[in-house]
Amino acid sequence: MTFKPLLVLAAMALLSHVNGALASERIASAAKLTFGDASTLFIADWKNGRIHAVTVPISTAKADAPAPFNLSDIQGPIAGVLRVSRSSLRFEDMVVQPGTGLAYVAVTIQQDKATNKPAVVTINSAGKVQKIDLANITQKSTPVTDLPGADANFWRTLPYRSLTVTDMKFYENKLYVAGLSNQEFASTLRVYDYPFTGKPSATTVEIYHPVHDQIETRAPIRAMTIMSLSGVPTLVAAYTCTPLVTIPLTDLKAGTHITGKTVGELGWGSAPTGIVTFSAGEENYALITNSSRAADLLSFSVISDAAAKPGLNTPIKWPTEPYLGAKSIMVPMSTVMRLDNLNKELLLALRRDEASGRMQLVSIPKGAYLRLSDFVNEYDFKDYKYPPNDKWSGYHKYFRAIEGFPELSQ
Repeated sequence: MTFKPLLVLAAMALLSHVNGALASERIASAAKLTFGDASTLFIADWKNGRIHAVTVPISTAKADAPAPFNLSDIQGPIAGVLRVSRSSLRFEDMVVQPGTGLAYVAVTIQQDKATNKPAVVTINSAGKVQKIDLANITQKSTPVTDLPGADANFWRTLPYRSLTVTDMKFYENKLYVAGLSNQEFASTLRVYDYPFTGKPSATTVEIYHPVHDQIETRAPIRAMTIMSLSGVPTLVAAYTCTPLVTIPLTDLKAGTHITGKTVGELGWGSAPTGIVTFSAGEENYALITNSSRAADLLSFSVISDAAAKPGLNTPIKWPTEPYLGAKSIMVPMSTVMRLDNLNKELLLALRRDEASGRMQLVSIPKGAYLRLSDFVNEYDFKDYKYPPNDKWSGYHKYFRAIEGFPELSQ
């Protein structure tokens, strides 16, 4: 009889250990999303310091050319499905499930500091919202090494740890993760083999920032992609205020400190919100969206040519010469928060309407990088007649149709 309390205590300790292990793999935050393949969604969880790989169904709406999105308010429908107020939603990220045309959107439900919780929903082009059950989803999980300090904040309320993961990309069975660490050189690139096995390699990164005229080791990459430059798989990264940097993947070795090559200075006072790559015509492009200005469009050839040179090491001449290195083309997408490829012809943009403040999910044609219905101009008046052989009339008919105004495309 005297041994029963000990057995009970041992059982309780074991149960506590098991519950603790399970708790460590619960998804406590969803800051960044990316797909590995159509059934594997990676979720960056800065609160638990983990990367989760969750298994998601492949949409039965799979199509070669997913339908355009023209959703002028997704905040209300998402709030309704989650049974929360519209104002409680903080939008974190958006990605398109490959080959399906289904958008995955991560949000934080903001109630108070103690009860903020994550949610991930899917949205199709018809506006149907479905909640992903994060508590009961099939997943694998791995820890993020060398987490930033738990008690430090930027601007009083933004935790350092919320920048543990600032972007993720999956390439050839490896997950590349940018963000902060607790190392002396805080800007870090972590590389995970997938399926998750062993520890990730971690490489700290420094760059030269022409706007600030200094070597920087703390500020993390904010958006990145992987492309082949002159046959070399290369990570192309954009930082805040806005240096563009190339890093050959072969340079990313565990425990090393490297210098990324600054190949362009795209402008000050803005943070990149994402990079997508795609083909248009006979050229491949990278499109960088920004928090406070127009988007930057660069061809692979322009980036490759800049990467073949020594790299930038002198400051900009403000205000007369604010740009250096690789030259981008300005495209009118200043209100875009997140961007992904929808199909070969269309991008999908998560953006906020500047007049109503509503969060939207809309398609934008590659090559045009705008929506006609955002404007009123000469072409929109009922008595306007296109001149014979006008080069824009066909494009305008197409744009009006995919933007949900087929009656105006006749």
